[in-house]
Parts: sequence; structure tokens; C-alpha cells
Amino acid sequence: MVLSIGTDIVDVKRIEKIIERRGERFGKRILSPDEMIEWHEKNSSPAFLAKRFAAKEAISKALGTGIGKHVSFQNIIIGNEANGAPKASLKHGADKEMRKFGASKLLLSISDEREYALAFAVLSK
Repeated sequence: MVLSIGTDIVDVKRIEKIIERRGERFGKRILSPDEMIEWHEKNSSPAFLAKRFAAKEAISKALGTGIGKHVSFQNIIIGNEANGAPKASLKHGADKEMRKFGASKLLLSISDEREYALAFAVLSK
């Protein structure tokens, strides 16, 4: 049973410009240490960072909090299943927000097409 959904779309060029201005600091604000390693392995790709940003925003919207007081970018870690499908791990405040919904599953879809990155998150029982 679907309890909540969230979606986000990001302009990859916008992320590229932020990286040009703020460099590594922006990546550190958005990504966990493991995600930072993966980002560097992908040559600090703006598309990679845009997809992670969109995924974390979509999840925070599904949680009903947005990024802020109860959920930070660092509380949401994005990785991949063995088959390549995206997965998310929630830590600290984010997992508590998910439990408030009575959700036991978090489904995530991430896509990109040249200029845009898109993510869709579903909380379900």
C-alpha cells in the first residue's frame, strides 16, 4: 500500500555551475563519505551529483519534511542494488520520519537525460 510519494527534477547545468563556484564543498554538503568516493570515481560528474541531489530531495518530500530540521542530505544515502537498481538508506532523523508514516519500504527511481536528472520516491507498507 502506497503511503506517500515524492519527486524532484534538477537541471544538471545548475549543479555544474554550483560545482564551479563552490567545488568540493557542495559535494560534501550533499553526499555521504562513501558517495563522495563514488563521485570522485566518476570524475566529479555533475550528472552524478544532480541525480543524488534529486533522489535525496524526492525522498525528503515523500517523508513530508523536505530537507531541513528533521532530515538532512547526510541522513539519506543513495547506493545501488547488485542489479544496478537504486536504493536508499535512511539514518538518524530520516529513518524516524519514515517510521512515523508506518512505512516499511522505500522505493526509488532515478533517471537522467542530458540536461535533467529526475527522481521519484515511494513510501509503502
